[in-house]
Amino acid sequence: MRTQITSAGMTDIHQVLADHHRYWGDRDLRSLHLLALVQEFGETCLVARAEDGIHGYIIGFVTPTGTGYVHLIATRDDTRGTGLGRRLYAAFADAAHRHGALRLKAITSLGNTGSIAFHRRLGFDAKTVDDYNGPGQAMVVFHRILPFDAVQP
Repeated sequence: MRTQITSAGMTDIHQVLADHHRYWGDRDLRSLHLLALVQEFGETCLVARAEDGIHGYIIGFVTPTGTGYVHLIATRDDTRGTGLGRRLYAAFADAAHRHGALRLKAITSLGNTGSIAFHRRLGFDAKTVDDYNGPGQAMVVFHRILPFDAVQP
């Protein structure tokens, strides 16, 4: 099935939230889906759309200092392992670069081994930063310089 990556709209995010379990399983991350990010940074919030719905999405923005920050990325349970996450990141990197980004950044929890492995496969450096999200709340912080080569090993 053909998937097209386009800018996300509010109806897309509402659909993602309605199907939350298809993207996140038992992890309830609905509170991280900040609708204001889609409203204000629509050109860097993307969805992968197909005839049978939204296969994946990425919510991100570009900071004033030239960092393309990925707040959330997810693929639907039946599309994992197809390279869609890599394609979403490549599309975000292109959009972020058009808006002045020189580098990419993302974060995850220490226990999210899937995200850590995924970002490393995409060529991100990963560093554990103590107290990143408050006292005693270490996070793994990913960095990567642009341009983005989606064909990294």
